[in-house]
Amino acid sequence: MIDYLPVKATALTVAEATHLLRRATMGPTQAEITTFTGVGADLAIQTLINNINYLPLPPVDLNDTKTTVGQQYVNSSYDSTLGRNFDFRYYYKHWWINMMAKQGGNPSIVDKLTLFWQNHFVTTEEAVDEYRAIYQYFSLIRNGVVVNNVQRGGVLGNFRDMVYQISIDPAMLKYLNGNDSIKGTPNENYARELQELFVVGAKDFAGNNNYTENDVKAAARVLTGWQYSNFYTNTTTSVTNKFTPSRHESYPTTNPATILVKQFSLSYPDPNNPTLGTTIKTPTSIPMGYNNVGEFELDALLDMLFRHPQTPKFICRKLYRFFVNPNVTQAIEDTIIDQLATMFKTPDPITGRAFEVKPIIIKLLSSQHFYDVSNIGAMVKSPLEFTVGTYRFFNFNVPTIDSSNSTTLVNTIKNHKSYAQYLYDRMNEMQMSILDQPTVFGYDAYYQTGYSRNWINTSQVGLRNSFTDKLLTGYNVVSGNTPLVTIKINTLALPDQAANPYDCYSVFDFIIKNMFATSFTAVQRTFLVETIMMIQQPVANWGTQWTAYKQTNPSSTTINTVKSKLDALIKYLLRMAEYQIC
Repeated sequence: MIDYLPVKATALTVAEATHLLRRATMGPTQAEITTFTGVGADLAIQTLINNINYLPLPPVDLNDTKTTVGQQYVNSSYDSTLGRNFDFRYYYKHWWINMMAKQGGNPSIVDKLTLFWQNHFVTTEEAVDEYRAIYQYFSLIRNGVVVNNVQRGGVLGNFRDMVYQISIDPAMLKYLNGNDSIKGTPNENYARELQELFVVGAKDFAGNNNYTENDVKAAARVLTGWQYSNFYTNTTTSVTNKFTPSRHESYPTTNPATILVKQFSLSYPDPNNPTLGTTIKTPTSIPMGYNNVGEFELDALLDMLFRHPQTPKFICRKLYRFFVNPNVTQAIEDTIIDQLATMFKTPDPITGRAFEVKPIIIKLLSSQHFYDVSNIGAMVKSPLEFTVGTYRFFNFNVPTIDSSNSTTLVNTIKNHKSYAQYLYDRMNEMQMSILDQPTVFGYDAYYQTGYSRNWINTSQVGLRNSFTDKLLTGYNVVSGNTPLVTIKINTLALPDQAANPYDCYSVFDFIIKNMFATSFTAVQRTFLVETIMMIQQPVANWGTQWTAYKQTNPSSTTINTVKSKLDALIKYLLRMAEYQIC
């Protein structure tokens, strides 16, 4: 069998290390690029996996007027009299942004995968509206859960486990109305999205339907009876789910002695008789190993969905589009997607189970194909990658919280919160509100025709330009408080780090180091240096001007002469179309 995804045989170049870090993280720092340069492709992706911290510190109260400022709250008893539900669920956004933006020398793939799965299994903090439910849902997506002392799901875990757990997750039960799905009036929302968006996909690559409308109705009957509990319930410390047999469609009301059969179409053939569609029946007693018949029928439903030949292809295709290239041609479908799908549905040699995510990610991101020139610069950066990635690239680290005394705690909390709030506001303006997708389909740019290109339009270009322009004029994270964190590129500090600070071309080469996914042509390079930076002055003028600046106590005119050139160049670079792609 041909391996269409052989491991990249040579060590990563600087450009290749940057490519991997752009796609597998929210954007690299120069130090991280240096660390990954010269490393083998397989070791590089394994390192990004090994660096994952599955137990991040929980979010803390960011309201500096409260006595609980800086304290963790996710496991505290619910108290409606405090009126903190909105604050607490909103702080998850600050918490996640700051986790993505922080710099510690140990980049991992966890946040990029969390974004993928959260946009796959969409619920929103606004619709769920219960801070403990949102945290539990986010933790399930990111870290997985422990069931019978075994870790299940999580960003690199078993996909079937994740689907099982998300199907009965309290946040999902609220978001897609599972709580309202009862005997006699099953709600079809989750049953539809389970097939259309979460597991099978609405259509195959050729455009044929993967299931019927009656399959949605049958699945809805299977899923009746599940509810969430403890939402907004004082003195409780967590939300949970429960299954109520009397709410589950198990026996027809007209003839209780007859077991109700949930009949599916030939889209889901019966494994014992392929000429018939699958049937799911409610057992007359709870089968061994299950707590209720609801768990048994959910298992049976997932067994059926995961037998569908399009399930592994749908998920692998979606991973490919997110991490490699949004353009899946027929050739890519017939070779790479088919190979990944076969691997995905085959029991893994380590775990013995099918549908393990980790081997797929390793196979894909360590392959020579991932580093093909056609895949580099093939995507438009999302607002999250654009904003957080820019902050990381220019080393604007997350303000740390200092709890050594009450004064430093309050000041650093303000800085910590404002840093994330500013990034969140800019992303929100650019139509990417994290944890609040516009629809169950996720962000428009991850499913509509054109894919990531949908992040760019006339208004979005203006907002992106405004964001990067602000890096030159400066932004105070918190005004009027100390310590004050200022987000501003110190352009005058850059030339001295170039190989030859007195040569404008050398300065230019240093400034653009690892900034772009693609290379500039000689014509572009000349234009950027001689027209944008030097304003068509002789290039030799730069050496004279920089020499004057380096003298003791240079005049304001001298300072402005060199600073204006550096500012003009960086402003132009960050506004270029080439900076928007990864």
